[in-house]
Amino acid sequence: MRTDARRHHDPQVRGFASDNYAGAHPEVLAAIVLANGGHQVAYGEDDYTGHLQRVMHSHFGPTAEAFPVFNGTGANVVALQALTDRWGAVICAESAHINVDEGGAPERMGGLKLLTVPTPDGKLTPELIDRQAYGWDDEHRAMPQVVSITQNTELGTVYTPDEIRAICDHAHERGMKVHLDGARIANAAASLDVPMRTFTNTVGVDVLSFGGTKNGALFGEAVVVLNPDAVRAMKHLRKLSMQLASKMRFVSVQLEALLAKDLWLRNARHANAMAQRLAEGVRAIDGVEILYPVQANAVFARLPHAVSERLQKRFRFYFWDESAGDVRWMCAFDTREDDVDAFLQALKEEMAR
Repeated sequence: MRTDARRHHDPQVRGFASDNYAGAHPEVLAAIVLANGGHQVAYGEDDYTGHLQRVMHSHFGPTAEAFPVFNGTGANVVALQALTDRWGAVICAESAHINVDEGGAPERMGGLKLLTVPTPDGKLTPELIDRQAYGWDDEHRAMPQVVSITQNTELGTVYTPDEIRAICDHAHERGMKVHLDGARIANAAASLDVPMRTFTNTVGVDVLSFGGTKNGALFGEAVVVLNPDAVRAMKHLRKLSMQLASKMRFVSVQLEALLAKDLWLRNARHANAMAQRLAEGVRAIDGVEILYPVQANAVFARLPHAVSERLQKRFRFYFWDESAGDVRWMCAFDTREDDVDAFLQALKEEMAR
């Protein structure tokens, strides 16, 4: 069989910029091939999407319903629309992905208002939520209807199940619902060493944005409705938000490949372990400060700006706060021990210059 495709990159090169830089896991690619061939009903009526529902039940209980979508921003926008009225607002951490990294999509496309709260470690608390949880009868203010948290957070920290339970109880007592952005939910579960249900539906989360891409999928996430009474018109909102895949079997089969057995957990544990290896090495280098607890697959550090600029010529990574010299180093399911050790050696060399 002839093909004109050719490789345009060196597959041995790895960086620490994002777990999105990683390719797809071979088991996920094999699942896509398995789902190919023949005809399947379009728009989610296929056998693979049907089986995905049963897989999701094994993780999140019999009332969970998954709505596969193309990407994480789409999952968040669809989920938050389903939880809010036109006059509604969402309370979130100032550092939340929905506030910082989604191009204003929740507000522009979702038609809702974000009410942000500064946090020291990326984590909301009931007390922090109350800074924005007021004014429900004030027609001059967007109505707080949802609390959105990220697990693990954008700063690499992880909520405990008790912390999320306290948030859910607090929100529900005030008539609000709870959304969890789980772009890296697998890393959080691996860090806590508990099933994903332990810090989602068991403690009161209403809707989950389930992340697959950062965990080894080619593309595709899902909105997982944990509390059916909390949402409305999910199918219509997914279509309206341009997140309805016609050949949905190729999204669903990837999530099935991750979740049906333990691939999701193996990938997350490995990425987390590589971040721990990286952090241990960084702590031994004078002049480099780790900024937050390393609880998942991210290491945030502060070092001289010039050192980071030189190091970026050898390994890809991003500044988190360039003015302060803060950087973020991410590990992925395919990060190797040799990659971490080579990066640490480069860091030592640049710090010594």
